[in-house]
Amino acid sequence: MADNPPPVQRELEVTESDVSSGQGQVPAAVPLSEDPSRRPGGRSNTDTPRAGAVATGWQSDSASGSAEGANRNIPFHRQAFAAIDLGTNNCRLLIARPAGDHFTVIDAFSRVVRLGEGLAQSGRLSDAAMERTLGALKVCADKLQRRNVHLARSVATEACRRAVNGGEFIARVAQETGILLDIISAKEEARLAVMGCHLLLEEGDGPAIIFDIGGGSTELVLVENRAGMPPQIHDWQSVPWGVVSLTESCPPEPADALGRAVRYDLMCQLVRDSLAPFAERMRDAVAKVAPGEALRLLGTSGTVTTLASLHLGLPQYDRQAVDGLIMSSGEMSQLCHRLALMSPAERCAQPCIGRERADLVVAGCAILQTIFALWPADRLGVADRGIREGILRSMMAAGGAGDKSRAALRNARRGQI
Repeated sequence: MADNPPPVQRELEVTESDVSSGQGQVPAAVPLSEDPSRRPGGRSNTDTPRAGAVATGWQSDSASGSAEGANRNIPFHRQAFAAIDLGTNNCRLLIARPAGDHFTVIDAFSRVVRLGEGLAQSGRLSDAAMERTLGALKVCADKLQRRNVHLARSVATEACRRAVNGGEFIARVAQETGILLDIISAKEEARLAVMGCHLLLEEGDGPAIIFDIGGGSTELVLVENRAGMPPQIHDWQSVPWGVVSLTESCPPEPADALGRAVRYDLMCQLVRDSLAPFAERMRDAVAKVAPGEALRLLGTSGTVTTLASLHLGLPQYDRQAVDGLIMSSGEMSQLCHRLALMSPAERCAQPCIGRERADLVVAGCAILQTIFALWPADRLGVADRGIREGILRSMMAAGGAGDKSRAALRNARRGQI
């Protein structure tokens, strides 16, 4: 995305869809009931995310005409829905079936592809990065076909938004895999992330911040809870700093601890400068937090889930242990600082980081620690869910509403016979 921040978006409903898929009008919003089993503190009694709050545009990525026709005869609860999120660093797929107000994951795929590698310097997607990403998307296409997916929506974010050859790459993906990627706006990216994880917000009244630290950008959203309804978005901001873009825009990592500390401070300052306009706009809203209460923060990204894993001392990543965890922001901040001063080899040896994240986690820590500095909070909620879950809820809400409408029409016709 461009370095200039997007215009202020105020009073945007989470249940409002802002984009068209290019295949007609976006379906109307269809909110589903809130999950009564949700527990205080961010966790819910089920490990699978809840389906539902909005309908958005979609693109059918894998089904042929005959397969799509066959799918119309499959009961709604047995239909498979898919979401692909192609980011600057990762390619992720989630395939699920509706299960009441929830959904059951039947297949998933995630691979670090580093699509945005070198983008900060060249402005282009490199040949090597595109080949890696095509390899991952071919795996996704195979899974979509084997799972007989009914509806799918595939989105691309910051790397494809910024790259001068992003459109060419999207066309190549369609030709070689059959997957039709939709390059979504930063605004839509923020909205989908909120839809995907807002149920993990700590219970309480007043404003809260949901943020998503990506590979090429970071989205922050100011929301406020409403009883029995999805949260209302009051303001949002996207800045062009993610773990890849921030890493590549700073000097190479020095060999000594003092040099690493200086580089880390530079990262924090770059993020702080970009977030300054949003912090100024949020000043009055944050001041409304009731005395004795703290601002609620919820983060969804590989950065926060990795740090949560380290905090818990997990030998390997465990989504059940991390998703919905509430952590002390002070402890998270200290962990960020320790990781920033470690050598790459020391970080690589840490469980749940490894070679693929060792160089990028420092930038993620800088973004997170800057958020803590700008908006002090006692605790941080951790979410291992986001855009993909938001997409699935959208499609399932639309599909469920359509299924109910067709059933009501059939019943009405039977009553006339």
